Amino acid sequence: MTTLTFEIPLPEFVTITEHDAKMMLAGKMFEDGLLSSGQAADMVGITKREFIETIGKYGISMFQATPEEAEWDHQRNERRLKERRASKQYA
Repeated sequence: MTTLTFEIPLPEFVTITEHDAKMMLAGKMFEDGLLSSGQAADMVGITKREFIETIGKYGISMFQATPEEAEWDHQRNERRLKERRASKQYA
């Protein structure tokens, strides 16, 4: 793994931990599709589960679907639910 080291001057009123900075960067890279959730977790030094459970705190969703994909999934789930209800009705 390559290590990148740099300094960012922050205003005095900004307080941020190294962990939070790593989470924000890894989260953004995950959101942009540059890293998987496992790779992002490794970058921060936490487990994949921890990354998944906490990334929302940084304004990043684990669900990277477009509105069209989300609508397609919703319609598919509606169809499946109707099919299950119909099959249980005749069982």
